[in-house]
Amino acid sequence: MILLQKNPSGKTYNDLIDLCFDICDQFHLVLRNDMGSLKSFDKFLNKIDSALVTMKEESEWASTILDEGQTAKVYYYHTKDENVKRIIKETVNSLYEWEMPNHPEDLSFFIDGEVWLATSSHERECYIFSKEEEIGKIMNINGIDAIIEEDE
Repeated sequence: MILLQKNPSGKTYNDLIDLCFDICDQFHLVLRNDMGSLKSFDKFLNKIDSALVTMKEESEWASTILDEGQTAKVYYYHTKDENVKRIIKETVNSLYEWEMPNHPEDLSFFIDGEVWLATSSHERECYIFSKEEEIGKIMNINGIDAIIEEDE
């Protein structure tokens, strides 16, 4: 597992998103029901609708488990859409900017339904659950500040 030590921003963020879209088959973004009106996100959601797989009301996602009875709208998208990748790169300038109330939050990526990159924007945390052969690709992104934790 790789633990990011610093918020990837600028070119580092763009390079990380490129890698995520290359390696992973899905990503998700979250709209928390407990953080005000969600109507303001309609325009953004419509921009990336071409890649939408499904939306689920969930109390748990890649980086968060809500208190009992609370849910959020979790939007799952496929990564095989270059226009959507461009929008994800252009909407914000850093990984932890995916945070409400300005943007949907907790951008995370998956391979075959398994979490590959989990972000908790409010906590300023990101974990990457990569395979051995992917570690070099991640660590070679210019500006990535991360530590590799050995599996126990």
